Amino acid sequence: MEKLDLHGVRHHEVDLMVENFIFLNQEEIPLTIICGGSSKMVELVMTVLDRTGSEYLEGKGLDFGRITVIKI
Repeated sequence: MEKLDLHGVRHHEVDLMVENFIFLNQEEIPLTIICGGSSKMVELVMTVLDRTGSEYLEGKGLDFGRITVIKI
């Protein structure tokens, strides 16, 4: 499973990184995006996924900060 780890990535870099990651790896679905414990980072990632029409599962509880893209 392809993974994008956003630890250490600045908020202004997220949009382009996530969009490139999902489109360049769309043949490898499901994709995992690791956002870490930042609610803002999770929000930024979900904004990109919503804009692109992607379907995803948001991690809950101990998996908070992990988003799994299931359809692009």
